[in-house]
Amino acid sequence: MGTSSPVVHGYPHLATVRAAITALHKRLSFDGLQGYATSVLPADVAFDDHEDLHLGAQRVARALVQHLRLPDARMIVGYREMQHAAGVELAAGPEYFIELNNRFRTHRRDIGAALAHEITHVLLHRLDLTFPGTRDNEILTDTVTTYLGAGWLLLDAFREDGVSSQKLGYLTPEEFGYVLAKRAGLFGEDPSPWFTSPQAYPAYAAGAALARREAQQPPLVAAGWSGRRRYAKDRRCAQEHGGTRAGPGSPYSFESGPDGLRVSFACPTCCQRIRVGVRGRVRVRCGVCGGVQDCDT
Repeated sequence: MGTSSPVVHGYPHLATVRAAITALHKRLSFDGLQGYATSVLPADVAFDDHEDLHLGAQRVARALVQHLRLPDARMIVGYREMQHAAGVELAAGPEYFIELNNRFRTHRRDIGAALAHEITHVLLHRLDLTFPGTRDNEILTDTVTTYLGAGWLLLDAFREDGVSSQKLGYLTPEEFGYVLAKRAGLFGEDPSPWFTSPQAYPAYAAGAALARREAQQPPLVAAGWSGRRRYAKDRRCAQEHGGTRAGPGSPYSFESGPDGLRVSFACPTCCQRIRVGVRGRVRVRCGVCGGVQDCDT
């Protein structure tokens, strides 16, 4: 896991993040995800300045292994000079070797964040869930860490002022906030009381606003008046031309099917594309996460 300086903001990895959420839902299923309904608690991963450097890291690693429901996985944590923040040696187990950058010897508050990312690598290795390419695979790891309840630590490690900045992980702060908001929508959990970084909550709020907008896009019934009006115009155009994609950046697209016009849009819970016939008010169940959406197609 690397650090990013200067800190990039916004949503440059959003497509990969959404694909990662969908892939996780497909791999674990709704029932499997319920085992992660409660995030790892701050008390379980706090690192006191007076605690032994190695014993404390082992304790935090054990807490994260238990939270991520990893069976029989012993993490051996060491420190050395290195370019990245941390790394893990993936093998068959049952022992895994994690190396932390020497700077964590004096920045102990962020050890939990670094370990959370690396231990999620172990989980993904065991789940045989991977994306092609280092960049996308690291984005997958950040997303899964956050969606399964340990990634609030990564957002809390983000700090920025006029002269310096720090961020762990590959997602931007706002992307971490987006994934946290998606998780909050699924489990009804508010992570904001756990933030100690002054910059963490604004990033979470920005990501949550994007997640909220996604849940208010047509053809969802929750869409606002202007969105519904634009949707009606695009639908008429599609009906006149035998099915066509909506404009660039549109959250939906139309296509002609054997039973008439269909609309495609992303499930606001798991980001899987849903296709349904254009026939007015309908309730649609997502085939991946099982969520039921009220739509006006």
